[in-house]
Amino acid sequence: MVSKEKKQELTLKYGRNAKDTGYLPVQIAILTEDIESLKSHFVANKNDLHSMRGFMAKVNQRKALLNHLKETNYNLYLETIKALNIRK
Repeated sequence: MVSKEKKQELTLKYGRNAKDTGYLPVQIAILTEDIESLKSHFVANKNDLHSMRGFMAKVNQRKALLNHLKETNYNLYLETIKALNIRK
């Protein structure tokens, strides 16, 4: 889970202001940070299927947000995936 400080840092970096957590790039950045932290958990715990279910839900949620961003603002979509280093 992403810490409060890390969320605030991501909000400042990708948001329009310090409290703009609903902005799509901010939501995608927070989900990406959470996904990356869970990847290291699965290296150590290969058989943790319960957590894998939550992990897949986060990946699918990020995918849906990215698709929505792609349809509404393609240039911002390109900037976001480049800034977060997401393969697409």
